[in-house]
Amino acid sequence: MKLAFTLSIKNIFGAKLRTFLNVFVLSFSFVVIIGLKGVMDGWDDQARRDSINWQFGQGQLIHEDYDPLDPFTILDGKGPIPDKISGLTPILVHQASIYPQGRMLGITIKGINPSQKSVLLPTKALINSKYNYPVIIGKRMAESSKLSIGDEVLIRWRDKNGTFDANRITVVDIFDSNVPTIDAGQIWMSLDTLWEMTGFNNEATFFIANDLYQHSKISGWEFKSKETLLKVITDLVDAKKSQQAIVYILLLGIALLAIFDTQVLSIFRRQKEIGTLIALGMTRKRVVKLFTIEGSLYSFFALLFGSIYGLPLFYFLAVEGFPVPPADQKVGIAMSDFIYPLYGLKLIFGTVFLVVISSTIVSFLPARKISKMNPVLALKGKLQ
Repeated sequence: MKLAFTLSIKNIFGAKLRTFLNVFVLSFSFVVIIGLKGVMDGWDDQARRDSINWQFGQGQLIHEDYDPLDPFTILDGKGPIPDKISGLTPILVHQASIYPQGRMLGITIKGINPSQKSVLLPTKALINSKYNYPVIIGKRMAESSKLSIGDEVLIRWRDKNGTFDANRITVVDIFDSNVPTIDAGQIWMSLDTLWEMTGFNNEATFFIANDLYQHSKISGWEFKSKETLLKVITDLVDAKKSQQAIVYILLLGIALLAIFDTQVLSIFRRQKEIGTLIALGMTRKRVVKLFTIEGSLYSFFALLFGSIYGLPLFYFLAVEGFPVPPADQKVGIAMSDFIYPLYGLKLIFGTVFLVVISSTIVSFLPARKISKMNPVLALKGKLQ
């Protein structure tokens, strides 16, 4: 084993350019695989955390006739707040139109208890406001409506009886959230104020649960845990990971193909050396092991070389974040301006194991030809 390892090291360093190219390509694949998977894991973790903190809480109790993806269910998808419930923050959803700068913009109004602590929405800004109809909006809503803190805008809605009414609302705060589903096209106001405006007194569309909520079946309402609500995010991230798996396979395949070609060429060029080793008493099995170890060492040096430029890159991305283009932030789930990758031990060691095992197998495949070589013909340098 020691002799095989020594000869392998000698042969690798003897072919300087070929060795460098193989090591560089393999190390590049190693770094890209860890880097991209780290970004996806970071996005998954960040999206799940932001969605829980800003939107889902510990789950939601939803009216059976309400579908968040179907705006036609908003009118009928509400009901009286059940008696004797705790650990729940009621939300009433209603449709309206606002008229910023002479434009009509269809929006969704959401009424919420200003004292709530279930999500991170800055609803305390609605308490004791000097304005009659204070509201808070997100940065996406502020950008689309061109509204700023202190701006007044006309709002028009239909009440419980179908009668149109209008008034002026005032923006008292603009929050910055990574969750577009609580921001884009929405305004938030006090639940009492929305009850007063619409006439849907003591009614809610859904509830956000906190840590104190103990679920029990309530007629007309369906509870969805945070895991169920997060399934959309999980499915999307898994789909993205599946797409990236094709990139991983192509990169690793190119690197392994280079090692395979190198091993095939090396065996043909070194037939005399192989014949000499067999003639001196080395078994064919040991010669095959020699070439297999030689190919495996490419992965070892690739890991070392990749660490030289990969570790600083991973550290930089983990601290500074991976910038996300504005267009990609409109996918409908939580995504910030920067994604902070996660590089867990499972990811790193899993990738290392994959690269090493793949390199070993690819090196072994052409080395099997040695077991069928005629040492006499090999010493004469004849092709076999």
